[in-house]
Amino acid sequence: MPLPNQIQKTHSPKGAEITRHWWVVDADGQAPGRVASEIARLLQGKHKPSYVPHLDSGDFVIVINTEKMVLSGNKAEQKVHYRHTGYPGGIKSDPYMKNPTKAFRRTVKGMLPSSKLGAKMLKKLNVYEGGTHPHEAQNPTPLSLEEM
Repeated sequence: MPLPNQIQKTHSPKGAEITRHWWVVDADGQAPGRVASEIARLLQGKHKPSYVPHLDSGDFVIVINTEKMVLSGNKAEQKVHYRHTGYPGGIKSDPYMKNPTKAFRRTVKGMLPSSKLGAKMLKKLNVYEGGTHPHEAQNPTPLSLEEM
């Protein structure tokens, strides 16, 4: 316990003090929303004790095998993503899993802050359809989603 004349100060990490780690996540057989929520947590840095909401203290994440994700129920046939061109009658629709990397990136984007900080966090996400990725030089650590 501090003495009455001493002041306790909270430590706020600086940008140079943040260490980033590389993770690789295999989405084979996983539900997209459950995987995306854990990845959003890693991208924000909420798993670190030095987390502060005003800094990007998150890690880099690589997601592989997105084409093997499993949708529950009839979502594979019924779930549709809409977009609009801006012109009258310009609404377009695509099946959810037409482009699994784009659909998964959009799912993660919805779980991040809607700000410049969220856009910066999203740049640390790398999504691939197949089981290979070009980031072997970073020595990514495999992340098991069963233990979370």
